[in-house]
Amino acid sequence: MKTARMSLIGTLALTLCAAPSRAQQVDLAGMWSASLGNHEELPLRGDPGVEVGEYVGIPLNDAARQHAESWTPTMHSLLEWQGRPHPVTYSMRAPRPDFRMGAVVDPKTERLIAYTITGLFGRADRTIWLDGRPHPSKYAEHLWQGFSTGEWIGGGLKVTTTHIKYSFVHRNGIPLSPYAVMTEYYFPHGDMLTLAIIVEDPIYLTEPLVRTATFKRDPNLTIPALQPFEVAEELPSLEKGQVPAYPLGTRHREYADRHHLPFEASQGGAQTMYPEYVKRLEELMKAPAPASTSASRQ
Repeated sequence: MKTARMSLIGTLALTLCAAPSRAQQVDLAGMWSASLGNHEELPLRGDPGVEVGEYVGIPLNDAARQHAESWTPTMHSLLEWQGRPHPVTYSMRAPRPDFRMGAVVDPKTERLIAYTITGLFGRADRTIWLDGRPHPSKYAEHLWQGFSTGEWIGGGLKVTTTHIKYSFVHRNGIPLSPYAVMTEYYFPHGDMLTLAIIVEDPIYLTEPLVRTATFKRDPNLTIPALQPFEVAEELPSLEKGQVPAYPLGTRHREYADRHHLPFEASQGGAQTMYPEYVKRLEELMKAPAPASTSASRQ
């Protein structure tokens, strides 16, 4: 299983390194639409979105799974949570992540020194530095957009992002630690833009999480002006200091039962990312299913 994943990453690395790193090779500036180019995982990224207890294909460990099992969507009604943007590891694959990529040019040398990405949810807009500056100290402030640097490689742009806030992998409670590092590869193909994302987290992921997104250049796209979040009392029934959560030991079986999957398969883990898991799935399908159809404690 790991051999297949490492082979995929190795092939990607060889492809990216085919051409030597040098000055700017392509122009990525412009308006990029996710709605025109996105044909991937629409139910997961849009409506209805990822379900509670849906961890298939995520290399999460037991600590991440325990965190996710205690999570409830009601938590986002807390005043402290209503104004939270999407983290950089999720924002580029969120529902409708249309964005504007702008060029930052040194006024004296006219050299491209950075790209900006504007229009992400919560306006956790990004700056990708291309002037060779180092990443800050590990004690520096962590942000929703992190700190990103880029380099031209193999006809595209490689971006490394660190200093990301403690956040989430998916909108169903799978956590991401502040020690996570994200590597992105932006490759244009005419009017299309392919984005490959590799997230590594030594705390909550046992292997790199690899995902992709597709965008299409759209000169008619408009990024709306920055609007602040409106924080309101959504659940008056919550007592002061109360944080909605499922108790430790909760096992969410709803997703597995709804889609007639063995509960083990719904729990994710690195093994569920590989084709070989089909054999294990066939074995599980032969076993009698439990009677439970709701969240339970074990």
